[in-house]
Amino acid sequence: MVNKQYQKRIEHRKLNSFQEYKTSTLAWGASLLLFLVIFLSSIDIASGEINYLSMAVSAVFLASGIIQYLVTLKVKKEILKYDDIKRSTRIIGYFLIPFAVTGNFFMAIAGFTLIKKEKTIEYTLCIYSILTSFTIMLISALNLFKEYVSNTFMLGMGVLLGITLFYVFTMLMVSKYVNGKHVDKKLIPVAIPLILSIFIGNVFAFILGLIIISKVRHKDEEISIEWIDVLRRLFRNYMSVLGMFVVTLLISLSICSYLTFDYSIAIDNNYSAILLSPSLEYPFGTDNYGRCVFTRIVFGARISLVVGLISTLVPIVIGGILGAVSGYYGKRVDNIIMRLLDVLYAVPGMLLAIAIVAAFGANTMNLILALSIGSIPMYARTVRATVMSIANQEFVEAAKACGAKDFTIIFKHILPNSMAPIIVRATLGIGGAVLSTSSLSYLGLGVEPHIPEWGNILKIGSAYLETSPYLAIFPGLAIILIVLAFNYFGDGLRDALDPKLK
Repeated sequence: MVNKQYQKRIEHRKLNSFQEYKTSTLAWGASLLLFLVIFLSSIDIASGEINYLSMAVSAVFLASGIIQYLVTLKVKKEILKYDDIKRSTRIIGYFLIPFAVTGNFFMAIAGFTLIKKEKTIEYTLCIYSILTSFTIMLISALNLFKEYVSNTFMLGMGVLLGITLFYVFTMLMVSKYVNGKHVDKKLIPVAIPLILSIFIGNVFAFILGLIIISKVRHKDEEISIEWIDVLRRLFRNYMSVLGMFVVTLLISLSICSYLTFDYSIAIDNNYSAILLSPSLEYPFGTDNYGRCVFTRIVFGARISLVVGLISTLVPIVIGGILGAVSGYYGKRVDNIIMRLLDVLYAVPGMLLAIAIVAAFGANTMNLILALSIGSIPMYARTVRATVMSIANQEFVEAAKACGAKDFTIIFKHILPNSMAPIIVRATLGIGGAVLSTSSLSYLGLGVEPHIPEWGNILKIGSAYLETSPYLAIFPGLAIILIVLAFNYFGDGLRDALDPKLK
């Protein structure tokens, strides 16, 4: 019995050491789960009607899940038998990638991971860059089923297609010119457009560009580039990378929707299309004013992300400064600052936000202000604790001995070394801020009702739970998805930044 358990543990450890097996296992599990969800949603239990389009989509996911399961079994068998994956099995990865067209990016990730044996961080970033831009193209392409599209739709799709092809070209260049720790100088011209990808929200491409330039500049002395090691550890955690992918996808979609989506469809009333069920023209149905819920959720992501990001950034700056000053000077300064913040901390965050919005009115700026103030004590406490732990270290004493001023010591030497816990808390806090934004909007205290925001959309849907449940299900799923994505990303970042887990 002991030998069997020991053998099982050894096999489990061996399988988990292969990224191909982990991604493949998750891909078939996710495919079958999506099949189940879509299949159940295709049947209206009350009326007995069947949505044949959803049924067909669920069949595609079922087929892809079965195929991926068979591939996983083959991969598992070869790993346990040969401690490696055969070349013939890796070729199967090329046939998995096209499943991205069906929206199953889990299969595409498994395919990209399977085809290459030696996967560098640059190659992995290329995969997610391609998937991000390609998924936005797929989502935007659904607008073709509408009566009309925005004037800039074709321009936007052309730009997205060009960017996707550029990322594919970059992946080929990376496969050729990146060899282990060595990055060829020929990749420098490619790195510049990659960095510019930040303007369309593609964080993966942006990081890839920075890595290429950093490695070339440091002449492959990788040991001095600590942040690349952190990224490498982050990308070992598949769930955190998926969370990062979802966040990046939503940010990029929010930016690209300026070109590929028509805002009037999200806000203009259309009384000829009231409360329509999901279809190709209206993937998430229409609300009680005939507005496309799918388009409203896309534009609603913009408000939720902007409020979530800014309402997290503001308390980081204010709370960080207060915490750093408090922790560095200590004694009376610490006592005054922290006791004042204790008063603020004693007021429940949501109650404070409701009071501020009720007093100053419901709009986006007041919403950001309301959510920011309540979070200041939390970030101040985090920074204070970190600053107190490093304020007496040797490098700070050396700076004092050299005659550096307090301002320089705090902001140049102490705060940069205190950022790790702040970054982790911020990633987890953004999800909470998005949730608070939606909660306030649901209560009618967020942004104006006509502006698309996930809480607003959910509020309308809650009135039609019996007759049109999809009006509440889709915005609810969007909120859950983004909060989960930030939480998974934050957990992975915490592990990657933890020096004990290096």
